[in-house]
Amino acid sequence: MVLLDNYIRNTILVSMLVVISMLTTLDIIFSLLDQMADTDEYFSALNAVTFVFLTTPTAVYEMIPFGALGGALIGLGVISSNNELVVMQSAGVSVFRIVLSVLKPTLLVMLLSLMIGEFLSPPLEQYAQSNKAIQQSGASSISPERGVWQRVDNEFIHINAIAPEGIQLYGVSRYVINDEGQVSLTSFAESAKYIEKDRNSYWELESVRESIFRGAEITARQYSRQDWNISLSPELLSVLLVDPDEHSISGLYSFAEYFEDQGLDGDVYLMAFWKKLLQPLATLALVILASSAVFGPLRQVTVGSRIVCSLGIALIFTISQRMLEPASLLYGFNPLLAVISPIFLCGVFGIYLLRRVR
Repeated sequence: MVLLDNYIRNTILVSMLVVISMLTTLDIIFSLLDQMADTDEYFSALNAVTFVFLTTPTAVYEMIPFGALGGALIGLGVISSNNELVVMQSAGVSVFRIVLSVLKPTLLVMLLSLMIGEFLSPPLEQYAQSNKAIQQSGASSISPERGVWQRVDNEFIHINAIAPEGIQLYGVSRYVINDEGQVSLTSFAESAKYIEKDRNSYWELESVRESIFRGAEITARQYSRQDWNISLSPELLSVLLVDPDEHSISGLYSFAEYFEDQGLDGDVYLMAFWKKLLQPLATLALVILASSAVFGPLRQVTVGSRIVCSLGIALIFTISQRMLEPASLLYGFNPLLAVISPIFLCGVFGIYLLRRVR
């Protein structure tokens, strides 16, 4: 049985790595084309290549569940095409014992996924997004296609770019609204730095251009430096650097708690937390479903048919998650339920098909 385990493990593991590599390569090509379309006088082709290189771990992390699915289908399919599955079963090896051998390399892939998603991908993604935003911001006050908006009390704030850790801002536009709902002050600062001294924290704005509105009168002022006291912490700004799905698992849980403490809606980050935490379980469920398909309807089909089947399963799984996630946010049911439902259905359906084969 040890030789059998090693043979199945090596075949499945190689197939998974090949599929993951192919999917990642395609993603890198399309990402590079997409980034090249964003090049301008500030964001060069070299910057685009660097951005794609830094975000490659994120691409690998996102492709791992579907790479495991395709690898299991193709690897087991190769074994089945050589009639080796028939020989194994004729020798008294049960279907579930063979599937257990398939799941062993899957556990290695799941561990790799956790390591990339928790430690490697988030800091590189944050650094890449921050650098791109800084390079593209130039000296413009507001770019509607990039940057982030944030409201704090009666101020609407647009930030062109945020440095890693959120302690340095670039291109800060402020709009202060009075009690009558009218703009009373507009301001643009080329940069802002977070200052913390003796439990007193504030932002120091640099190269500030300010306009004050009093009825029909407009007063313009300029400052080389200006203190800005506002409850806008670097922790919150660092969250806004990247999409929720690109944060670490531990970071997402902290962000969800932080938003709730601030009286803000943190369901988006809670959703991303459950999605990333349960990704290994999703990988496991997809591999079980793939294994059941090879023992059942895909036992004698070609490799091309298996590839098409794996793409179909991945598409259905992704669409199910993408539909349930916004539905959870819209109708207010538990984000955990939205994330785990497709995983549960895949696992249960796969086990049901395996029991029928048995």
